[in-house]
Amino acid sequence: MKYEPIIGLEIHGELLTNSKMFCSCSADYGSAPEPNSNICPVCTGLPGAMPVVNKKATELAALVGLALNCSINKHNTFARKNYYYPDLPKGYQISQYELPIAEKGSLDVNDGNENQLNVRVRRVHIEEDTAKLAHEKNYALVDFNRAGVPLLEIVSEPDIRTVEAALDYATKVRAILRYLGVNSGDMEKGVLRFEANISVRPVGSDEFRTRTEIKNLNSFRALVRASQYEIERQIKLYEAGGTVVQETLGWDDVRGVTTSQRSKEEAHDYRYFPEPDLPPLQLSDAWIESIRIQLPELPEAKTSRFIADFSLTPSEARFLTSERTLANYFESVVANSKSPAKTIHSWIAGEFMRYLNDSSLSIDDVTLAPETLAKLIDMVTDKTIGASAGKTVLTELFKNGGDPAEIVKEKNLLQMTDVNAIQELVTKILNDNPKEVDEYNAGKETLFQWFMGQVARATKGKADPNVAKELMVKGLEERKK
Repeated sequence: MKYEPIIGLEIHGELLTNSKMFCSCSADYGSAPEPNSNICPVCTGLPGAMPVVNKKATELAALVGLALNCSINKHNTFARKNYYYPDLPKGYQISQYELPIAEKGSLDVNDGNENQLNVRVRRVHIEEDTAKLAHEKNYALVDFNRAGVPLLEIVSEPDIRTVEAALDYATKVRAILRYLGVNSGDMEKGVLRFEANISVRPVGSDEFRTRTEIKNLNSFRALVRASQYEIERQIKLYEAGGTVVQETLGWDDVRGVTTSQRSKEEAHDYRYFPEPDLPPLQLSDAWIESIRIQLPELPEAKTSRFIADFSLTPSEARFLTSERTLANYFESVVANSKSPAKTIHSWIAGEFMRYLNDSSLSIDDVTLAPETLAKLIDMVTDKTIGASAGKTVLTELFKNGGDPAEIVKEKNLLQMTDVNAIQELVTKILNDNPKEVDEYNAGKETLFQWFMGQVARATKGKADPNVAKELMVKGLEERKK
């Protein structure tokens, strides 16, 4: 029997605000001088402390809801989500339940087979983050610096049918959050976390079987591996005549297995009830429209425009629009260059990104001005210098800055375009290597690259490769017996 997975994702993202969700403590808990130093009576849940809603967090949450094509609830409320765990100082979490700030959205994703899949977004709601636990052998330490940081939860419907679609959905949500400037997307720091709800059923069935939830996946790799493992585990259980138990699972990245943490709670287990210390949020149409006009051009729209305006392939455009900073950088280079946009893409996707990866830098760390890169690319395009020399100049620009023309002059990198000089060199190489000429003309065509290598070596890579190739082909043809 063939099975298909049913996947729903919950994405938790910390919001980039100055203060916590319900108090004035700094939300930048990472810069706190020591554990439990960035706290107050509100975020530690002391009796009598009164929470106050963070206005900026509310604006950012609405912005995300609109970006995900959600309806904004003009009347939305906070609730107490009751459960007991050491990282929850109050014994409950202030969250949103029945009336979230946004709901009924959607996002188009690729299912891994080049098919478009519309994934419904059930809800986008605001809540507060928990404290942070550090587990030792016989005890656990609690740091409350993170407690109360604004957290956004984005919950999808169980519309995802492949792990590839789950990855694409998560990737696109992260890109949207970064485009909006509401979350850094730095999963290594735990500011963005995934939780996957997974069940499997026979292909063709419309039933929803027992699901499990894999908590706190902090990388795309973990999301993919954990989902694949859990799907296979459940299929094996059914095939062996067993049943799946509804439970919350953790992911052991070292062992590559899911591990049971506790039985899965339902909504009634949390005993939700309205937060008595916070009145409902009342959002006007005018306020919602003031948030809507802040929406930038989002990744999918930018991808479509790049394909149409710059004649890029979908994969080329998706690469450039994966980060807002990268997309803006590319457009700035195009605006200052005479070279085709596809040529500029090739440089950015190739040597530019290779240098960043080798140097462990991100696009946000780049100090090389787009105008300078445009000038360098144009020098290669108009054959002032060769591609090899262009790579040399790019490395120098990254390391020490400067002007491409001056670097070319200082390093004597001008391309050799004199046809007579190149012809003289080609003739000498062919005359000095009669054995290789005979072998080439006898059918060993791979030697052609060897001949071209001799030209590059003799000119230190400065000979125009197209001219050299044309003259080499002609010279070898003339020497056929």
